[in-house]
Amino acid sequence: MSGEHGPPPLVLVDAANVVGSVPDGWWRDRHGATERLRDTLADRAAPGVAGFGPPVELVLVVEGAARRVASTAAVRVVAAAGSGDDRIVELVAATGPGRAVLVVTADRELRDRVRELGAETAGPRAVREG
Repeated sequence: MSGEHGPPPLVLVDAANVVGSVPDGWWRDRHGATERLRDTLADRAAPGVAGFGPPVELVLVVEGAARRVASTAAVRVVAAAGSGDDRIVELVAATGPGRAVLVVTADRELRDRVRELGAETAGPRAVREG
């Protein structure tokens, strides 16, 4: 799926869910773990993600202790005022018609909510190292 005839596919990553998908000590430093995820995503922006792109627009949705994580040239960081899941749903709903959207999360309820809006979903392995 390519963005040759319009905007590139939008890939929204549920930071809390993806960071929490691997028991690597992330709970001791949520901010640092989220920055590491952001940097991993930046490396994956050029080749695309889970069959989307390249190019892709990568957006990392953060909440709680990770709200201060900054955007980079390759990854836009969006801080949720409340629930990260609700912010992801809002971003999907605001996407223009015809644009491919992928939400990366293992959260079943969130997957159902965004699929109802036309987004596709993938699990954390789509963006994790390894």
